[in-house]
Amino acid sequence: MGATDERAIITPAAPDALRGLTTAEAQARRARGEGNTASAPTSRSYRQIIVENVFTFINLALFGLGISLALLGRFLDALISTGVISLNIVVSLVQEIRAKRTLDRIALLARPTATVLRDGEERTLSPDELALGDTLKIEPGDQIVVDGRLLSEHPLTVDESLLTGEADPIPKQRGDTLYSGSYCVTGEGYYLAERVGAQSFMNQMTTSARAFRRTLTPLQREIHLVVRIALLIVIYMEFLLVITSIARDINLADSVENSTIVAGLVPNGLFLSIAVAYALGAVRILRYGALVQQSNAIESLSHVDVLCFDKTGTLTTNQLAVADAHPLAGTTQAELEAALGAFAASVSGGNRTSEAIAARWPTEPHAVAGAIPFSSARKWSALAFAAGEPRGVLALGAPETLLPYLAAGGDRASAAWRSIAAVAEPLTQRGLRVLLLAQSPEPQPLEDLGDASTLPTGLQPLGLVSLSDELRPEAREALSAFVQAGVSPKIISGDNAGTVAALARQAGLPADALLVEGADLEKLSDEALGMTAESATIFGRITPHQKERIIRALRQRGHYVAMIGDGVNDVLSLKQADLGIAMRSGSQATRGVADLVLMQDSFAVLAPAALEGQRILNGMQDILRLFLARISTVGLVIMSGLIVGVFPLELRQGSLVTLFSVGVPTILLAFWARPGAIPPGRLVRRLLHFILPPALLTAILGLGLFMGVYALRVAPATIASASVGDDTLGLLAAQTALTTFIVFSGLLLVIFVEPPTEWWVGASKLGGDWRPTWLALGLLAAFALISLIPPLRDLFSLSALQPREYALIVGASAVWLFLVRWVWRSQALSRYLGMEPVSREIAGGAARS
Repeated sequence: MGATDERAIITPAAPDALRGLTTAEAQARRARGEGNTASAPTSRSYRQIIVENVFTFINLALFGLGISLALLGRFLDALISTGVISLNIVVSLVQEIRAKRTLDRIALLARPTATVLRDGEERTLSPDELALGDTLKIEPGDQIVVDGRLLSEHPLTVDESLLTGEADPIPKQRGDTLYSGSYCVTGEGYYLAERVGAQSFMNQMTTSARAFRRTLTPLQREIHLVVRIALLIVIYMEFLLVITSIARDINLADSVENSTIVAGLVPNGLFLSIAVAYALGAVRILRYGALVQQSNAIESLSHVDVLCFDKTGTLTTNQLAVADAHPLAGTTQAELEAALGAFAASVSGGNRTSEAIAARWPTEPHAVAGAIPFSSARKWSALAFAAGEPRGVLALGAPETLLPYLAAGGDRASAAWRSIAAVAEPLTQRGLRVLLLAQSPEPQPLEDLGDASTLPTGLQPLGLVSLSDELRPEAREALSAFVQAGVSPKIISGDNAGTVAALARQAGLPADALLVEGADLEKLSDEALGMTAESATIFGRITPHQKERIIRALRQRGHYVAMIGDGVNDVLSLKQADLGIAMRSGSQATRGVADLVLMQDSFAVLAPAALEGQRILNGMQDILRLFLARISTVGLVIMSGLIVGVFPLELRQGSLVTLFSVGVPTILLAFWARPGAIPPGRLVRRLLHFILPPALLTAILGLGLFMGVYALRVAPATIASASVGDDTLGLLAAQTALTTFIVFSGLLLVIFVEPPTEWWVGASKLGGDWRPTWLALGLLAAFALISLIPPLRDLFSLSALQPREYALIVGASAVWLFLVRWVWRSQALSRYLGMEPVSREIAGGAARS
C-alpha cells in the first residue's frame, strides 16, 4: 500500500480516534528506508574537524612549499618543515575527536524527544526511532522533530524563528504543515509525519539552526586580529624575499626554503590552540553537569557582567503547590475551589499552574464549548462551558491582565481592583504567585487568535488562588558568588513584581533593589529603556518581547549579557543574549537555542564553568605571548639578516625553533592553565608589554652573536673582501649559534610566562607553578642532545660548535635574561613609548591558585 493511501487510512476525523502506527508497521517502514535516520549531529562532524584543522590557508601554503622543496630534491628539508606542522595538526585532531566523542555521548541526554502514538498508546521515543506515517503529539514548548500535517481541530501557534529568522508566532490550523526545527508556543494537538530523515525541512537546510546567533568572543576577535596582522607582515616579507632573490640571483630551492620559513611565522596554530582549549574546557565541566552546545560558551561566561534569568523554573524549582484559595465578595470558599478544580481539570495543554490546582482540587473534566490557551504575552487563559456548573466563561490569569475585562471597572482606581489588591498584596510580599479567577455567567463564544485573543467584558471576579514555589537551594550561594565577581544579576519574570522581589530577597538580593513593571517599560524610548535596564534589578509582568528588548538594550550599552531560561517564552531572549543558558528540565525550545545546558538544573555548575572560562583565557594569553614572541623575534632576525645580506636561518633550524619555543610548550600550557581573575584592560596592550622587550633584545643580541661567531670562523680579510655568504662552514656555525640562542631565550620565556618564584616575575604575576619550568629544562636537555649527537645535529642542519662559541651563547643568554627582566620591571620601554606603565598585576592577572 502506498504512503498516500496509508495516510488516508490513519488520518482520523477527531483526535479521540487516533491510534497511530502499530509497532510492526513502524518497523516495516523503517526497514524499507522510511525511518527518521538523518538526525542532526550533536557536534561538529569528523569531516568538519579534519577540514578546519588541516585545510587552512597557511597549512596549505606550507605543505605546498614543502612539496616544492621535495620536487627540487630537498626531501629532508621538506619532511622536517612539514613535520612540525603535521605534529600540531595530529595533536589537535586527537584532542578534538576525543572531546567530540565525549560530548556526543552526553549530548544524547539533551536531544529532543517525541511523544508518539504506537498501538493506540502514547510513547516517548527518540526522533531517530520515528517512521513515515507516525502520529505525534505536540504540546507547548515541544520541538517539532519531523515535517508533518496538523490533524487536530484546535489551532496551534508555532515559533519558526530557527528556520526563518522571524520571531513572530505562526498560527497553524488543521491541515497546515508543521516544519521540523520549529516549536509549539501555544495549544496542543497531533500531527502526522509526512517527511522524515533527509527529506525533512530541517535536514535539507544548508546551515545549522543556531548558526545565525553564533558570535565571536572577545578572545576570538583578538586572535583573529593578531593572525590577520601577522599575515599582512608575512606577505610583505615574502615580497621582499622575491625581490632579494631576483637581485642576488639566489637559486630557486633556497628561495622556496626561505619562503617556507617566513610563511611559518603566521600563527595559524593559535586557531588550533583555542579549539583544543575549548574542547578541553567542555569536557572538564561535563562532570559538573553542564553540556556545551557552542564551543566558545565557557569562555563567554568569563566575560559576562550582567546575568539575566527568569524566576519560575530558574531561580525556583518550578514545583508549584497551591497555598490557598481566597474568595472575594459574593463567592464562597467551596464555590471558588470547585470552579478552580473544574477549570484545571478541563483545560487542554496544561502547565505547572493548572497541574498544581488540579492536584489540590481534583475533579472530572467538564465539557468545553471553547478555549483560549495560556499565552506568556497575554498571561491568561479561558474556557467556555455550555452547560452545568460552572457555567459561562472562566478566565484565569494575572490580576493586572484581567483588569480591563472586569465588570466593576477597568482601572486600578475602581473598588473592584482595590478589593483584589487588598487580598493580593500581602500574598505577593510573601513571595507567592497570585492568580485571579473571573467569570462571565452567560455562555459566550471564545475565539483563539493567539496573542491577539480577547475576553468578553463584564467578568465578575470570583477569587484569587495563591501558589508557592521553592527557591533552588544553590541559588543564594551562586548569586552571591556572581555579585562578588562583579556580575550584576537581573530577574526578568512574567510574575508580579512584588512576588519576584520577595523571592529575590530570599535569594540574597538587596531589599532596596529597583523594581520595574512591564507596563512601565512600554512607555519608554529605547534610550530610556537602556538606562532603566542598567539601573533596575527586578522586572515583573514582563512579556517575552519585552524580555528580548531589555537584553538587546543592555548589549547595546556595552554589557556582555548571559540569559538563563527554561520556558518557551525565554527563547527570544536566549537568542538575543551573548550567552544563552538553558535548564535541562525546561522546554525543548530553550535547550535547542542555548549555548550551555545545565543538565542537573543547578546554578552550582556556573561557578566551575566560569572558572573554566578563566582557565581558557589565562592559558590562551600565555600561548599568545609565546606565539607572538616567536613571530616577532624570528621576523626581526630575518628582516635584519636581509639588510646584512644573508638569510640567518635554515629551514630545518626554523622548524626546530618552532618546535621548542611554541610547538611543545603551548600544547602543555593549554593543559596546565589554571583559573584566576581576568586582568582588566585590552589584551593587545598587555601582549605588547610582554613581547616587545624580548623580541627586540633577542634580535639585537642574536644578530650580534651571529656576526661574532661568523667572525671567529672566517678570516678578517675574507669578511672585508666578500659577502657574508661566501664561507659555508662559517655561515652554518653562525646560524647554529643563532638558532641555539633563540631556543634558549624561547625556553626562558616559558618560565617568565608562568613565574615559579618571585625572582622570575617580570611581565606576569607570580604563579608558583613549577611545571612550565621543568618543561623548559626538559626541552633544554632535549635540544642539548640534538646538538651533541651527530646524526640528530645533521638532521636539523646544525653545526658542531667550539667551546668559545658556546661561551658566547651562554653569555648572550645571560645578558638577555637580566636585560629583559630589568626592562619589564623598570617599565623602561613603556615609558619611552609614552604608554601608561602596566603593573605586574594587570600584565599577568591574579595569582593562579
